[in-house]
Amino acid sequence: MKKIEGIVPVMLTPFTDNNEIDYPGLEKLIDWYIDNGADAFFAVCQSSEMLHLTLAERVELSKFVVDYTAGRIPVISSGHISPAIEDQIEELNAMAKTGVDAVVLVTNRLDPDNKGTDVFMNNLQTILDAMPSDMPLGLYECPAPYRRLLSDEEILFCANSGRFSVLKDVSCDLETVQRRVKLVDGTPLAIVNANAAIAYEAIKAGSKGFCGVFTNFHPDLYNWLYHHSSEAPEYAEKLAWFLSLSAVTETLGYPKNAKIFHQRLGTFASNFSRTTPYDVLEKHWGLSVILDQIRANGEAHREAIRTLNK
Repeated sequence: MKKIEGIVPVMLTPFTDNNEIDYPGLEKLIDWYIDNGADAFFAVCQSSEMLHLTLAERVELSKFVVDYTAGRIPVISSGHISPAIEDQIEELNAMAKTGVDAVVLVTNRLDPDNKGTDVFMNNLQTILDAMPSDMPLGLYECPAPYRRLLSDEEILFCANSGRFSVLKDVSCDLETVQRRVKLVDGTPLAIVNANAAIAYEAIKAGSKGFCGVFTNFHPDLYNWLYHHSSEAPEYAEKLAWFLSLSAVTETLGYPKNAKIFHQRLGTFASNFSRTTPYDVLEKHWGLSVILDQIRANGEAHREAIRTLNK
């Protein structure tokens, strides 16, 4: 079981203007992530628009990321979206065959009507019994269609099973992250926070990295915060504020705003999004300027880090 920790981008899916997956653009995006400090990939997730991808597209996308990444860093994938448990088993087993280092289960799919631990555990056991016993797994408290946070009992079961390597924590609550880190101590399960507002404090509390949407804008800055913040804690605090405030932009048409950001970088050509089909620059006044400001201030922080390293 490979460790899934550090900076784990929730990967975008580039499309062409004709609504097809842009694989040459995806190659450039993968290289950009790695060049900018990614420690692992979350290849098929909500940011990848998995709710709007067919099963064949999800499987093909995951396999492509695994093959092109070629072992440079670990790759995990989900694509766990179906309501019926039989369909979930089919899609998760299909994802397991793509060569990923862990298949990620979405918590709300295991309890679709939010009925509680008994339903969750019964469905989880059904899936565990139906998947290869040597396939490492992960957990994802995906916000869509609803955010289903894990109970301590559920986390402990998964941690002590020895089958789970990572939880993408979407509690967005520092005390919860701190408690969970203590719960899983000594097990293979890593708690990786996804909320930018608490990223620095969560790292100091033992979160094994960051897996939020703004890994699509400046993963290298999160990389420094995770791996090097202890070398310059006063500066780390200032950087954490910038990262937190930048992430508020998620509400302004994500993931299309991230695609516009990459379109301007030259990573890929189109900002087409199935999740966000409307013109986000028209709807969200000032977004274009904000994206430019995020880029400019990111460069300023990179220069500050270079100065620290001299």
